[in-house]
Amino acid sequence: MKITDIETFVVGNPPPRAGGRYFIFVKLTTDNGLVGYGECYNATFGPHTVAQMIRDTAERHVLGQDPFHIEQMWRRIYGTGYALRPDISLMGVISALEIACWDIIGKACDKPVYELLGGRVHERLRSYTYLYPASGDAYPDLETENVYINPDMAAERALHYVDQGFTAIKFDPADPYTVYDPGMPSLEELDRSERFVNTIRQAIGNRADMLFGTHGQFTSAGALRMARRLESADPLWFEEPTGAENPTEMARVAAGTSVPVATGERLCTKQEFARVLEAGAARILQPNLGRVGGILEAKKIAALAEVHYAQIAPHLYCGPIVGAANIQLATCIPNFLILEGIERWEGIYADLLEVPIQWEDGYVIPPTAPGIGVTLNEELARSLPYDGDELQLEIGPDPIR
Repeated sequence: MKITDIETFVVGNPPPRAGGRYFIFVKLTTDNGLVGYGECYNATFGPHTVAQMIRDTAERHVLGQDPFHIEQMWRRIYGTGYALRPDISLMGVISALEIACWDIIGKACDKPVYELLGGRVHERLRSYTYLYPASGDAYPDLETENVYINPDMAAERALHYVDQGFTAIKFDPADPYTVYDPGMPSLEELDRSERFVNTIRQAIGNRADMLFGTHGQFTSAGALRMARRLESADPLWFEEPTGAENPTEMARVAAGTSVPVATGERLCTKQEFARVLEAGAARILQPNLGRVGGILEAKKIAALAEVHYAQIAPHLYCGPIVGAANIQLATCIPNFLILEGIERWEGIYADLLEVPIQWEDGYVIPPTAPGIGVTLNEELARSLPYDGDELQLEIGPDPIR
């Protein structure tokens, strides 16, 4: 069996655009008619540039190859241009192609991918959602009152999600962040964050965990000041308290607070995660399978984490194909903690799949279909082309602190 064809899809995410402005999907086809789907999480270039990068890489290293030869394909792409180091854009490309190959492998074996990577460990997967407004634009003008800056509104939405069955809610009230980070949090940021955790804790009691998100915008000293404001509310984690590039500084935060530190959405490959573990910077790792190098690389990261008594909480800020890959990984690893989702996997996350991801009372039920367990609705994907050139995520260009 050989891979004979590749197609990419740049799909616009309709308002409220929870999970990103667009999704970048790939479809691989073999000479015996099997199809595999993957997805790239890449925020460093425009989406159509990334789609061309995927096609270029596939033409060089994937077309004409056996999809079962994951390690060989992975190493050849990783070494492209004599790099042999984690390049965040190339890793997104590898991830999309690798996930698609695993989808083909599972279909060829008539097994879910998790059954080929050690077998099912979990019958259901605990999930969490980020806080979103009740209606309207998911990213409102921050000059207006909304769930991102008003702790009372946030607590009301948190209670809504807990009543649906969620046992964990994530929020990040310590915005904004810029290219000049890391810096020191302002008193206003510290006060607002403290009000958030206390108000939400009072609303939900002990029915759910709180996940406090930041985006690496603080120095280790600033992050410790923030951590002291959070500790009495006992959040499950303090996410990315310092920048991803220096795990030694993040380790200072981990050692100085009772709140567990989580990190990983901006990291690639087992080498970068190994440095986090060796430094003691975090014991909750958040690989995004659309960026980290794919399913097998994430399985290796999970094994490294297991040695250090660390747990895995797969990250999701992209589309449902990465979500499906996250589910395959989570199902077969013993140190799985919790799975990120976009609310209950409804709306566009259901519509883009022939059969939606199954969510019940706060848990995702792993699929039993072969491969990654989902099939892209190609007709809908083609009907929602993204014609812009914006990046998936933007960061402030000017200092604010």
